[in-house]
Amino acid sequence: MTNDTRISKEILINQTHRETRIAIMENGVLAELYVEKPENARIVGNIYKGVVENVLDGMQAAFVDIGLETNSFLPYSEIEDNALVLDQGTEEDDEDDDDDGKPRDNKAGDQRRHQPHGRGGNTRQRPSNKPPMNLKTGQEILVQVIKEPYMGKGARVTTNVAIPGRFMVLVPKVNYVGISRKVNNNYERRRLRKIAQKIKPDGFGVIIRTVAEGKDEEVLEGDMNNLMDAYKRMETAIKKQPAPTLVYKDMETVSSLIRDLFTPDVEHVVVDSKAMHRQLTGYLKGAAPQLVDRLELHKDKMPIYEKFNVETEIQKTMTPRVQLRSGATIVIEQTEALVSIDVNSGRFVGRKDHEANAVRINLEAAREIARQLRLRDIGGLIVIDFIDMNYDENKKKVYYEVRRELRKDRAKVAVSYISDFGLLEMTRQRIRLNLLLSATEQCPVCHGNGRIASKASMVTKIESWFRRYRSKTRELRLELQIHPELYSFIKTGKKNVIRSMQWQHLMKIDVKEDDSMNIDEFKVFSKKLKKEITNDY
Repeated sequence: MTNDTRISKEILINQTHRETRIAIMENGVLAELYVEKPENARIVGNIYKGVVENVLDGMQAAFVDIGLETNSFLPYSEIEDNALVLDQGTEEDDEDDDDDGKPRDNKAGDQRRHQPHGRGGNTRQRPSNKPPMNLKTGQEILVQVIKEPYMGKGARVTTNVAIPGRFMVLVPKVNYVGISRKVNNNYERRRLRKIAQKIKPDGFGVIIRTVAEGKDEEVLEGDMNNLMDAYKRMETAIKKQPAPTLVYKDMETVSSLIRDLFTPDVEHVVVDSKAMHRQLTGYLKGAAPQLVDRLELHKDKMPIYEKFNVETEIQKTMTPRVQLRSGATIVIEQTEALVSIDVNSGRFVGRKDHEANAVRINLEAAREIARQLRLRDIGGLIVIDFIDMNYDENKKKVYYEVRRELRKDRAKVAVSYISDFGLLEMTRQRIRLNLLLSATEQCPVCHGNGRIASKASMVTKIESWFRRYRSKTRELRLELQIHPELYSFIKTGKKNVIRSMQWQHLMKIDVKEDDSMNIDEFKVFSKKLKKEITNDY
């Protein structure tokens, strides 16, 4: 077995008239999937001139009208004045340094660390329940979206606006230089800081991104000029357009992912649309010409996602059960409150030693769970029920395996230790609708419950309806319409329910099959009135 831990990365882009799908492949396996539809376009990163609608000290938040269907949510923790360092920025974990090159206090750095567009806000806590500025209803305010609207809730926004470029991020109203943590060569950090201090305008902060490593001053200055042009266009929009209005639009999903993820370690970007290929080629020629040769147009007759086995993997994400190589399974169930993940031994036999079996399954499950969280883009509170282990050292093994695998995740996560009940609690930043919710809709039969009334329960409901009906009316001829399976259940049962009800209520009931109906519904029609009366009784 090789010790080479290098990950081979590819980006595969499939575009149709209905949607665009971007697959991030790691060592030939689907790791992340982004889907953008015209009716559900990405708004994370957009900057709006909004109007404060409500200021609620009890919630430590304000609601801001930015021109969308639902007002956006602005927590007090996302409101800063010009004296504080802004909190929004890049697609990577950045370390914030002062202009003089001295690192900030670790605690302050943790609190003020720039979070990427598309990865959520910060975790700072303010001691006061008052906003840091005199926020009033009707006030116009500049905000940037950091989290997409989710299940009826408005977008989450921040006043810490920032404009991302290919090599750096422009942060208005501060005097600050930040260098990506992933640039760990001290000489290179000093070189980049010196360039940034030279090219940045007064009154602006910049964050140097990882991809800027090794780039000369001319390249970085070109990126800075593009950012300043974007900022000036935004300033003009702010002055001329009435609130609420969009004043800066970030790139659509494909372009933003190419900007943020097409790093030197990505071997290929393959796209199956000629128009998209031309668009990305034009962008790369200006932003990263050395990467143009890695952009390929898929010309094979076999669909791109079929060729790379992506379609099969996508279909698997639509089911709650995930099969592990050992024969064990994990089951992922999503509710409004949390996501539960259950680890089951399944067909796994292994050794006779239960503890050893549990550890082996749990370690395998930990790796797959981390992958599934990224792939399905699951966020919020997550509770993992591992197979019970008796010894603390084994629990630690599984805990650290989870943490190790989550290092690959660009989303912000927090993981707790495994409890005495074998439960591991964690949170993962929720930025947008996860893959399942964006690709599916609520079942009209079960209404999202995942279960429907049994045939026996439906018979009981029908009997109850007829009892209510006979207690209130004297009409004796009705027609009952039901699904064929329910009809068969009634006819083949030990007791002929319809005949029994007819004798009990001294009435005539004609039963009709209707395969267009759901199995858990029935309809009753009045022969006399010639209309449906189901909801009348």
